[in-house]
Order: sequence, then structure tokens, then C-alpha cells
Amino acid sequence: MTSDAYLADYLNEQTLAEKMIPEVGQMYREMGVILTVFGRKLMNSSTIDIIKAHRLGIHMVGERIDLTATAAVLEALKTMNLGVSRVDIGKLAYNFSQLSNGQSLADYLSEEVSSANHGQISLLEQPQDVVLYGFGRIGRILARLLIERTTAGNKLRLKAIVVRSKGAGDLEKRASLLRRDSIHGPFNGSISVDHENSAIIANGNYIKVIYANQPEDIDYTAHGIDNALIVDNTGVFKDEEALSRHLVPKGASKVLLTAPASGSIKNIVYGVNHSDIKTTDTIVCAASCTTNAITPVLKVMNDAYGVVNGHVETIHSYTNDQNLIDNYHKADRRGRSAPLNMVLTSTGAAKAVAKALPELSGKLTGNAIRVPTPNVSMAVIKLNLEKAPTREEINDHIRDIALNSDMSEQIAYSSSTEVVSTDFVGTPEPGIFDSVATITQDNSCVLYVWYDNEFGYSTQVLRVMREMVGMHIPQVPA
Repeated sequence: MTSDAYLADYLNEQTLAEKMIPEVGQMYREMGVILTVFGRKLMNSSTIDIIKAHRLGIHMVGERIDLTATAAVLEALKTMNLGVSRVDIGKLAYNFSQLSNGQSLADYLSEEVSSANHGQISLLEQPQDVVLYGFGRIGRILARLLIERTTAGNKLRLKAIVVRSKGAGDLEKRASLLRRDSIHGPFNGSISVDHENSAIIANGNYIKVIYANQPEDIDYTAHGIDNALIVDNTGVFKDEEALSRHLVPKGASKVLLTAPASGSIKNIVYGVNHSDIKTTDTIVCAASCTTNAITPVLKVMNDAYGVVNGHVETIHSYTNDQNLIDNYHKADRRGRSAPLNMVLTSTGAAKAVAKALPELSGKLTGNAIRVPTPNVSMAVIKLNLEKAPTREEINDHIRDIALNSDMSEQIAYSSSTEVVSTDFVGTPEPGIFDSVATITQDNSCVLYVWYDNEFGYSTQVLRVMREMVGMHIPQVPA
């Protein structure tokens, strides 16, 4: 191609991407369809975001997906009776290009989207109230995710957050922290504050800010909230007795913990054991960010090659419970300055895997090193296997899982030799498999899994929330 041809090609991509933006928004608002390209949502994306999403095809399937192909898929989908669903037009375009049976695009899509061709704009009869108990790193990302997805058809409604008052200016500062984020960037929309009624209005979502020192002090019905799913982001309440306190207030019906739980509470890693959630469950745990990152990959490896035993070393970004400068801390080593030190500490993630994947019970050990980065972590997984797969076999198998399986939302695949931790900020999958780093020797292997311990984990929490309230979104392709 000539230099002029390259520019013309790019300008054509821009034109197609710009045309997609209103169509993507309209399909989500009017039909409840979430359009993606290789797992990257197009809703609220810029033209550059859309073009970059298409180029993920180079890493996923070995070739760039042309916007003309996905535009044709999108045009065909618009004529169908689609309802609430998640449709990956990048995968559909690629899969169709691989056919050699002469089937038309319309006939191919008609078969592929059958599970989503139901015309329902909502999967819930009534709106489902959600309360975020705590408003730290995970709470604010969950708020962004819930607000972004609010439509007439998406009936998950963020109705309130519960925090302890920090005194004068508290409400304004809470709103400011939602509006601006040093890692994840500015909020995509507008935020205002209703001081008189103690509320934050974000993109039309009226969110009551309730000040309380303990769950028993609240009456949610007094704020127009009923049958609410309470999402505990504090990490203070970890066992069944403590979490049951969230069910005492009027208007609360279920509780989800966004931290590891103790006792017999179900620890759910969506994509692995979410089917364990029953409609009668009132208290559920979404495990930890590390457990969500490593369990899907461990399941894939165990299913294919059999895990004899192994060790997981977590290279984890520092967290809010560490000190900025050296000071007293009840835990060993964590009192030392987080931005200045690598801190060797413990992790329960290896043991927690067994709660979601019982077949690995007693087979894994684990440790953690906290490092001076604010977000995105890595798990180094050393496994001894029953079989002796080659490096290429492992990489090909996990790439196929990331592209074509029902765990494609849990495992992303990277084949770049140049990526570093900041490149994975905002990745929606809880784990990103780094294929370049894979090592094998006889029956053992070492795998490297990146994860955005804030955003990737929060997307998993949101999936568990949907499962708890019976909101099962069809995936296309299946």
C-alpha cells in the first residue's frame, strides 16, 4: 500500500466507527443489547476506542478484523428482534469469515443469535434496588459500572450508598471522588450534588447517601428502597453472623461481600461456580480479586492437563490498608512505606481457590509481594501436571478458551512482547493470560496472569450481582 492508501484506509475506519457510535447506543437503550468487539464494549466508546478494539483481533485470532465486516454484522442485527443480550460482533465477523459453506451472513446470524432473539428489553419484571455499603475503590468502580449501564430495560438500580460521615463537606468530597479517579480517569458523564436531601445525581441516577455507623441503624424503606441487594465493600464484615446484620434493616433482602468470606458462605468466582448460587441464598461472597484472576485459568489447566500440585505467587499492587510512610501496622511488614518498598506478605487466594474449585483442595500454596504500583497485579502460577503439554499447546488451548468458550469473559489473552502493567488498566476480564511468558519443562509449567485488581474484579462482582437477582444475560456467540 502507498502512504496515501494507508491514510485513506484509516479515514474509512474512522467513518465506519463514527457511524457505529449512535447505532450502538440506540441498540443498548432501546433493545438492551450490549455490543462488544473481542470482549471490549462499544457502548460509550470513542471512534479511537472502537478502532483499537478491532485491532485486538491480531492477538486473539491472528488477524485484524475489518470494520466493514463488523459494520455488516451490525446492520444485519438491527433488523432482528433482539432483546437483552451481550453480542460480540468482532467474534461473529471473524467466525463468519472462516465459513466455506456458502451460507449467507443473514442465515448465519439467525442461527447464532437465536438465544438473544427474544425481544425482551428487560429480564426482570421489577427494578432491582442496589445499595453499596461502603464507597472505597471497589464501591466507586461498581457505582460507575451500574450508572453506565442504566437504561429503561436494565433494571439494576443503584439507589443508595452507605458511609460513615467524615464531617463538613463529606457529600461534596464523595461526589468528587466518583467524578475524578487518578487511575481510571474521569467519570463518563455529569455529577451534581443535592445537599438538602443528601444525594448524588449521576447521569440522571438519584443516589441517596445514607450516613450510618452500623447496618442496624438504617431503615431503607424510609428512603424508598425495598428488596435491596446490599453490596458490602468495607471488608469489615466477613462471616455469616456479621454479614447477617445487613439483613436486619427494613428493605434489605440479600447481601454480597466483595472480599474473602470465612465459614460456610459460598465464595463465587463467576464463570467457574456461579451456578452454585440459588434463589434462596441471602448471603454470598464474590471472593477476592486474586482468586477471581487465577481460578478460571487453574480450572482450564486442571480440566485439560490435570493439576497435581502448585504454587501461586502474587505480585500485588499496594492497597489502602498499607501505610504511605513507615508507621505502626498490626500485620507483619505492612507498616513499612508502600510506595517505597516491596513487601512480602501472605495471601489466602491459593486456599480460597478450593472453595470455588474443590478438586484443587490441598494442592496449592501461595504467597504475595506487595509492590509500589497503585493498580494492576500479576499472579505467577507454577504447576506440576499429570500430562506434559508443550508451551505451544498450553498457549493455543488458553487462547481458544479466551475466544470460544463460556469463560471468555473471565480470561483475556495477550501475545504482545511489549505490554506492561499499566496497559491493563480497565481490562474487564479478571485475568489476562500472558502467553509470551509461558514456560514448560516436562510435566511442569509456569504461567503468568495479569489482572486489574480493581476494575477486572468489579466486573466479576457485577456478574455475581446479576446472578443473585436472576438476571441471566445471553451471550452471543454462545
